[in-house]
Amino acid sequence: MRIITRKVENQPLTIIVEYPELDCATQRILGRIEHLETSFVGRSEERSARISVSEIYYFETVDRKVFLYTKDEIYRFDGSMAQIEEALEHTELVRVSRTCIMNTEHLKEIRQIKNSHLEAVLDNEEKIIVSRKYLPDIKKLFTSSR
Repeated sequence: MRIITRKVENQPLTIIVEYPELDCATQRILGRIEHLETSFVGRSEERSARISVSEIYYFETVDRKVFLYTKDEIYRFDGSMAQIEEALEHTELVRVSRTCIMNTEHLKEIRQIKNSHLEAVLDNEEKIIVSRKYLPDIKKLFTSSR
């Protein structure tokens, strides 16, 4: 793969992807590019904020409410986990349990903890329990071309 960049005055950002074959790696790159500007509106007691996918650490459902977590903030999200998964199909967000979707771009490590459970540690030191059911999806991200 080669990357060519050039500055063009008075033009919007334009990305051209040329490929010999539309394989999984190429589709993954295209998905990432398409979702660079995707964002969600989160609400807290004081305000509403537009949060880009890259800022999101994970989504979690608690008592049928969806919460969006960033490095330092927690927001309420008015939507469902299914809507989130559909909107972010080709991104680094992956379901890790029935109640949690995690952004693997912020994943620091996965550890085995007692009783054969797994724990994801994010780069802000937040810890998330990973269901064995969803472990293959996470492993797939690490074994495919990144």
